[in-house]
Amino acid sequence: MNKSISNKLKRPLYVNVYDELLLQFTKGKYPVGSRLPSEPDLARELGISRSTLRQAMALLQDDGIVRNVHGKGNFLIDSFFKQQEVVQLEKLSNPIHKYHISTFDQIEINYGLESGTEYTKQVLNGDSSEVVALERLYRKGNDLVAYAFTFMSMQTVESSSLDLDNKEQVLDFLENEVYVNANHGEIEIKYTHTVNLSTQKEKLIGQNECFLLLESIYGNADYPLMHNKFYIPQQFSKIKLNIYK
Repeated sequence: MNKSISNKLKRPLYVNVYDELLLQFTKGKYPVGSRLPSEPDLARELGISRSTLRQAMALLQDDGIVRNVHGKGNFLIDSFFKQQEVVQLEKLSNPIHKYHISTFDQIEINYGLESGTEYTKQVLNGDSSEVVALERLYRKGNDLVAYAFTFMSMQTVESSSLDLDNKEQVLDFLENEVYVNANHGEIEIKYTHTVNLSTQKEKLIGQNECFLLLESIYGNADYPLMHNKFYIPQQFSKIKLNIYK
């Protein structure tokens, strides 16, 4: 496998703050279920601005790690740190194509190698020193109408014989092949007013009101092949679950 790909995803400061806070949570600095310090106190403790802290908190809330209670503050949620019962609702396939009303003229992909963090250890269920961070931008004409961010372990890259210098192969794997070869997946549906794009130059249409689908895809092993975050603006969504008795 050739690791000569360039790291095209710039890591914003708030993502580093996110990682630092998650590390503190994992080490038990704040008890599960407890209220976190106020924003001014926490920003002062971390040596950052309140706006940067709010961005990190928004990401923690999206990922189900922190819950904001209006008028009371931010609380550490226990469900992220526990194994959840898996309920199968629908046939395994790419959710962006099932739940988005548009077809796409173009899917742009950017990716790079990153050091593993406490968050990747949690969502990939392993202690990988290096992971692949990928983003997909779904365009209709000149408009960005959906967005996806993915963490993939190096075990998945190697076991799937992915050539990281071949963008077409990587994109096809993310969009199609992984769903053909996977055994099962888990999807958690959230609603968010914050979309964390890797570049400020891009703007997702309707990004202030989006469904956020957190998806883990599994093969034969206990660890996920990848963890996806799909952002679908409400105006383009068609989320429908088939329920059987």
